[in-house]
Amino acid sequence: MKKIACVAAALAAFVTQLQALPVGSHYPTGAEGIKGASLPPPGIYLRDYNFFYTVGKVDGLPNGPDLFAYVQAPRLIWMTKQEILGANYGMDVIVPFAYKNIAAPFGDAHQFNLADIQLEPALLAWHLQQFDLAAGYALWVPSGHFDARPPAKNLTSPGSGFWTHMLTLGGTWYPDPDKTWAVSLLNRYEINTEQKDTHITPGNMLTMEWGLSKTVTQGIDVGVVGYYQQLITKDRGSNAGYSNVVAVGPEVSAFWPKIGVFTSLRYEYEVTAHDRPQGQLIALTVTKPF
Repeated sequence: MKKIACVAAALAAFVTQLQALPVGSHYPTGAEGIKGASLPPPGIYLRDYNFFYTVGKVDGLPNGPDLFAYVQAPRLIWMTKQEILGANYGMDVIVPFAYKNIAAPFGDAHQFNLADIQLEPALLAWHLQQFDLAAGYALWVPSGHFDARPPAKNLTSPGSGFWTHMLTLGGTWYPDPDKTWAVSLLNRYEINTEQKDTHITPGNMLTMEWGLSKTVTQGIDVGVVGYYQQLITKDRGSNAGYSNVVAVGPEVSAFWPKIGVFTSLRYEYEVTAHDRPQGQLIALTVTKPF
């Protein structure tokens, strides 16, 4: 009985620590990399994001859960010839599907389902001589299944259970006249609403994604990318702290003229994380213009 009580107490402490972590963000860090702030010229594009994320440890937990997540997120982009303030106006929608698998002291769980849809009715793209600039507004809709029961069901839920308003601003600079070098910075700011069933309002989140790249031959770019995500305001309704994470890694992108497809592959390792999971990301993106 004493052994059972000790195990139960350890599990209770583990769950309490897990619940003290911030609720999180809708925007997937590492979604964009090389020239991440450059939007395409007028036209219709189908972009498919594939994210593979594994968690090695969770800050604050001595024996954190092993978590694997795969997200497949098709994005339909329409950039028009209509101009607003000298920028091309566009819009897009993302319909993601997520698979999550967790192995933890409290048990194993996995789920696959529709995740939260992103609607972006306002995209602005400026294409200047040595700069690309982008701005936008998006709304994340709680369309994915969300289970508030902690901890395993909560961690593997494909949906987040709350609405998010997201503002975007970024730019890409081409230092040389031939535009073989590129330096980009993309900023996302999320404003969240109250989460379903938990009475927790996730704090506002800032995400910064950067990239430094070089065109090595026609149609092929290589570079270094990274991201920084910081909780700006604390979650209301919980005792979670100010979470943040920093990641860095390589990327290669290529255009395949015979099939008219753009691809990019990046790997980003989270070198540090505070009050949140810490892991590594592989992202494969395929874009087809029409």
